[in-house]
Amino acid sequence: MEELIKRIMAAAGIDEDVATNAVGIILGFLNKEGPEDKMQLIFDALPGTAELVAAREEGGSGGGLLGGLGSMMGGQIGAMAALNELNSAGLDMEGVQSVVKELVSYAKEKAGDEVVDEVISQIPGLSQII
Repeated sequence: MEELIKRIMAAAGIDEDVATNAVGIILGFLNKEGPEDKMQLIFDALPGTAELVAAREEGGSGGGLLGGLGSMMGGQIGAMAALNELNSAGLDMEGVQSVVKELVSYAKEKAGDEVVDEVISQIPGLSQII
């Protein structure tokens, strides 16, 4: 995960804490909304990320009420909650896009294009912003 964080720090011009937090937020959202089997393949290909997401969820940073509502409403509110969390973590829209693009690129390198594309395609509207 260290390589991923360093790449995100360079791509988005952010510090390590913000990069790590952003990865946890994004992967937590994808884990809630994406197909479980494909997300497991991504977690397996990106050592340390499953633990990061689990720690965020145990710590109560899993999206709260809005995140729970998002799961019931097809992910749209969940996506808004994730975006709000990313903004609160110190990222503007350009920073969010940089982080997401670098995370997706890295995940494709490690887990394969098909796996990542399948996760993205299962979340309505996500492919339009990536």
